[in-house]
Amino acid sequence: MKSTLNISRSALQTNFRAVQSVVGDDVEVLAVVKADAYGHGAALCAPVLAQAGAKWFGVSDVEEGAIVRAAVGAGARILVMCGMEFGDAAAMLAHDLTPVVWRPAHIIALQEAALAANLYCRVHLEIDTGMTRQGCAIGAELADLLGQLQNASHVICEGVMSHLCCAESAGAESTRRQQARFTEALEQISQAGATPAYIHLANSSAVDEGSTAVALRGAANACRAKLMVRPGFALYGHVLPLEGAAGDAARLSTHLTPALTWSTSITDVRDISPGTTVGYGATYVATRDMRLALLPVGYADGFRRAASSGLGDGWVMIAGKRAPVVGRVSMNLTVVDVTDIASVEVGDDAMLLGEGVSAEDHAQWSGTIAYDVLCGIRGNRLLSH
Repeated sequence: MKSTLNISRSALQTNFRAVQSVVGDDVEVLAVVKADAYGHGAALCAPVLAQAGAKWFGVSDVEEGAIVRAAVGAGARILVMCGMEFGDAAAMLAHDLTPVVWRPAHIIALQEAALAANLYCRVHLEIDTGMTRQGCAIGAELADLLGQLQNASHVICEGVMSHLCCAESAGAESTRRQQARFTEALEQISQAGATPAYIHLANSSAVDEGSTAVALRGAANACRAKLMVRPGFALYGHVLPLEGAAGDAARLSTHLTPALTWSTSITDVRDISPGTTVGYGATYVATRDMRLALLPVGYADGFRRAASSGLGDGWVMIAGKRAPVVGRVSMNLTVVDVTDIASVEVGDDAMLLGEGVSAEDHAQWSGTIAYDVLCGIRGNRLLSH
């Protein structure tokens, strides 16, 4: 690969400690490293976060769980957040992973695997409070799940969770409604005799906005459980802007530092005259004498085609100055304008994402969110100070 992703150890640890400071030492912080740590590299990031104090990690599936287990070793807890295929039950136990469950069939599969391995399996129940994605509904569905759990001698309810659909909307009615439904589910679970050790609902935006921790502290005390939060995006230095709130309402965002920079090297430089076309479709025609630099990255590497001139009008940073994209971004190549940047040569560095060009800038060009941008970047990952 012709580009490099530098991951800052100090930024990761600073961001984790910022989350812990905001939520308080009495709240457990689960570090979400799913989707290969949002494109940052789970095997690189998880040990760094463990050194910062993370005891829990969140992954997408069994395969990611095995990678993180190898990286952090025994003792750390790993929550498989995106459900399980029934054939995954034995691997969950083999790698000491904690599955999220919401169907009685999940419990049946885990019970069979646990009996076969002579092990106990701790699980976290997911409640659907309004996301309509994963989770069981309060009432009859939850009762069936709890009934199956009571019949499972080797499966233990360790946690209860849900997920907010509008966490970045400060004061949103949907968030208050989900908080209330989650509390109702906890009451049903308690009445069934289950005693979870952890309850969790808040992602990065919910930590930033703050109302969820306030709403759930009483519920946690009532069921004698510890409150947990699940930051992911914030650990890498980002949160979505809060909607419908004053600028000073955010508690976390101002304490975060982006952990990733993305760079490449210029592979060619050429001068062109007025009337010269650049790139596929000849969409760009020079109107003056220009000096262009060629970069060995394109949309196959995560530098979006939407950054093309005339579309998103993206840029990179060279020698501390903006170098606008010229023409269309290709699969593996991008041309940028360095006419107004002195002494640009082959081999010089070009910053694709870092100081002067952020993940949020890339998202703006592409009509998406920074989560999507970061998860789509490819390059050689290096851990730096």
